[in-house]
Amino acid sequence: MKPVRLSATATIALPRWGLIALCLLYILPGIVRRDPWKVDDAAGFGIMWTMAHGALDDWLSPNIVGMPMPNEAPLAYWIGAILIRVFGWLTGDALAARLSILVFFAIGTLAVWRTAYVLGRRSESQPLKLAFGGQPAALDYGRTLADGALLIYVASLGLLLRSHETASPALQVSLVATTLYGAACLFDRPSGRAVLGLGVSAGLLALACGWVTPLLLMTSLLLAAALRYPAVLPKLGIALVIAFVPMAIWLLVRQSLGYDTSPINWAAGIERFGQARPLGGMGKLLKTLIWFTWPAWPIALWAVYAWRKQITLHIFLPGITVLIFLAAIPFTTASRDHLLLPLLPPLAILATFGLPTLKRGAINAIDWFSVMTLSAIASFIWLGWIAKQTGWPAPLAKNALKQVPSFQPEFNTFALFVALITSIGWILLLRWRLGRHPSVLWRAVVLSTGGIVLCWVLLMTLWLPWLNYRQSYAPVAEQLGAKLPEKYSCVDSDNLGPAQRASFAYLGHVKFGRIGDTRCEFLLVQDNGLGRSGRQPQSVAPSLKLLWQGRREADKHELFRLFRRDPR
Repeated sequence: MKPVRLSATATIALPRWGLIALCLLYILPGIVRRDPWKVDDAAGFGIMWTMAHGALDDWLSPNIVGMPMPNEAPLAYWIGAILIRVFGWLTGDALAARLSILVFFAIGTLAVWRTAYVLGRRSESQPLKLAFGGQPAALDYGRTLADGALLIYVASLGLLLRSHETASPALQVSLVATTLYGAACLFDRPSGRAVLGLGVSAGLLALACGWVTPLLLMTSLLLAAALRYPAVLPKLGIALVIAFVPMAIWLLVRQSLGYDTSPINWAAGIERFGQARPLGGMGKLLKTLIWFTWPAWPIALWAVYAWRKQITLHIFLPGITVLIFLAAIPFTTASRDHLLLPLLPPLAILATFGLPTLKRGAINAIDWFSVMTLSAIASFIWLGWIAKQTGWPAPLAKNALKQVPSFQPEFNTFALFVALITSIGWILLLRWRLGRHPSVLWRAVVLSTGGIVLCWVLLMTLWLPWLNYRQSYAPVAEQLGAKLPEKYSCVDSDNLGPAQRASFAYLGHVKFGRIGDTRCEFLLVQDNGLGRSGRQPQSVAPSLKLLWQGRREADKHELFRLFRRDPR
């Protein structure tokens, strides 16, 4: 017997304007009024910027002003570079590149919503018919489940930062959702259109992140078809062939133009798959997994338990995808939390089918956890901003400012207005949810999503100048640029990271040459030991003349030194 028994009043969909407004509040803050930030954000922008202002070689071989990036797939950077070419003259290159964030997020949220809708309207996922009628219509039930999946997806903690970076992970997670949507359509109603959509989505995913993620995703689909839906196997085979087409076209274009394909490590990304992760690294990764996939994972586990006697397509398809990705985690050396990102779309879709079966006690526990935790975080953000502006409470203001001693707090009326309106909206949401006790399915996650949006908006309005000063290389890049003459051929670099190289090139207008080019008049060195020992690294010859040294105030470990090479 199905575990769901609902009335039509429980499937009232979220107002479209409310859902769109929530998504815009989530994705828009943090796009404007900031520089490219250190690590992935600045590095991703650097590739886009190099493509937009470079030659054909830069489009075919991702690099950051001469620094090869063979582990990076090109699709996300092509999109960002096109946006720079189209809108850069109007918005500036950095903001134009960040418009790609809107594109990627729109693709991902729409795909998650559509996948949950396709699976939710199927007969086996529908609630039991009531004796005297009054059960929800199939399409209404599907729409309500889709709203719940979107709320869970947006509330996922792991998505928050990655979805706001100008880097390939933001597109990767969206294309995983798009591929799942194509699979749901194919399993629901096999057609040529569904086959083409699935194949193209998987192929674009390979161009966005390499082979490993689409390989695991297609493996899960093939396994699902072999175990439960064998009639779909031939069409899945066709989709798999189509998935090779985008990659093959790109590689053939490179080869026909005489470019070497051997350095493209992402295309042969399987070489990093199959190497066991150390036990210590696995322990840290599992701890990350708990918060990274919150609040989806507990609700998804409940969904599997509640539907354990009727595990049909709506549970089986996202469930087996999650299992395959989890099983692959110990055998891939993907950096940091990037390998956890593909879990978020299938987990959100799986979790939404647990919403109709949640007990009142569990819903109340999730609500009160969200209210207490997220309200406390939002209050602390407000208190920290007040301390930063007024100096009270003094200990809090001192701790905030000592990390960036030269930072001068600034007051922005529009940012304060947005923060106040969002905070008032949070209070009204609390009053509606806790006062009226609505029976709609998505009530269990609306506070989690609203609280995440509130905290992000407050950070990206009240604290954005402080965060930008702390995360940007702008001050040190400007210092470096001022020490260079107006006319020079190039600057060589040693031990300079991708984010640093991109920031210095864009913010400091440094003209870098190819790495190791000794014909450049200047050499820029980054070495953590210089500040402590005063010694020169091995790559710095005694004949080099030191012209400048500096670092970011927020980072005591990085130290940059600029040398002039002896023209002899």
